Amino acid sequence: MSHEPVRIGCIGVGQIGKSHLEAYSKIPGARLVAAADLNADELQRVAAKYTIPHTYADFRKLLERDDLDAVDVCLHNNLHAPVTLAALEAGKDVYCEKPMAGAYADARRMLDTARRCQRRLSIQLSTLFAKETRAAKVLIEDGRLGRVYHARSTGHRRRGRPYVDGYGTANFVQKQVASGGALYDMGVYHIAQLLFLLGQPAVERVSGKVYQEMDMDTARREKSGFNVEELGLGLVRFAGGVTLDIIESWSINLNAFEGSCIVGSKGGIRLSPFSYHTTVNDMDMDSTFDLNYADWRWHQLRENQDAYDSPQHHWIAALQGRVPLLPTAEVALQTMLVSEGIYLSDKLGREVTADEVAAQSVSTAIRL
Repeated sequence: MSHEPVRIGCIGVGQIGKSHLEAYSKIPGARLVAAADLNADELQRVAAKYTIPHTYADFRKLLERDDLDAVDVCLHNNLHAPVTLAALEAGKDVYCEKPMAGAYADARRMLDTARRCQRRLSIQLSTLFAKETRAAKVLIEDGRLGRVYHARSTGHRRRGRPYVDGYGTANFVQKQVASGGALYDMGVYHIAQLLFLLGQPAVERVSGKVYQEMDMDTARREKSGFNVEELGLGLVRFAGGVTLDIIESWSINLNAFEGSCIVGSKGGIRLSPFSYHTTVNDMDMDSTFDLNYADWRWHQLRENQDAYDSPQHHWIAALQGRVPLLPTAEVALQTMLVSEGIYLSDKLGREVTADEVAAQSVSTAIRL
């Protein structure tokens, strides 16, 4: 175990890169050493703000440094795999923004390469570190839900499509860059959260449908080349009879959905707002918890609890050897399998098996 600062190189200083850099700047164990981006002016501005001493237009030059402990990949979806693979082959541990990649095949190769190179790979899955997730895991592991058999993953935006609804860039709504829409942008957080709480049961079959039906600004539609889904629906069947249903919306003519939930033979949990539901002496009971106080107590009583304050806190603590690395890459890979299963099911008009999804997945990685 080491409390020495972890030396980080960041590839990409756009919207997501700035978010990651801001998080690292508040972690005593992180030291920002280098950054790379094609936008020279923005790179210099960001480097000055976060006191990053070394900057590069070519990320490969950053990877040549021998004083970096890890690299953070903050690029668009179809660039995740090629840059991550290059970093792993260069002997670097890698932290990568979600989704893991643009295609299951690329994500599978990322994890396989990390294992072959004996490097650590972690994916940005912030919901795994939410107080609600930690509380739910405690209840599940204590048997408060009994046999868990179903979960529901929900995500809602009334009208929140990137670019066409007024924010972000067109890259978020183009398959050639982002590979997917609502499922890849926001659904990954909610699906991964449920897969993690379910204990990652083996996916057997997936059925799904995606839509792009809502009106949008005509000029923005033409300029953006919008060709991804704004609404994704799915049903996943796992080994052991466990199921998961999914609804993820960027845009829909409905008000907010109920939060994601997970249910078992003895109790159920709704994640947002967090609540526990059971039956006591033949009386139905709905209960709430003071998660803020629980979180405070855990920080006082449990060693290294700060390692679970955020994905970046956890990454730094794991690299220091203070805590084992949570299986974010494995959860992210399974999330890719589920999401791509929904796309394939929609394309074929039928339920598909996990083996079909894996076999028919085609790389969407951008050649560098």
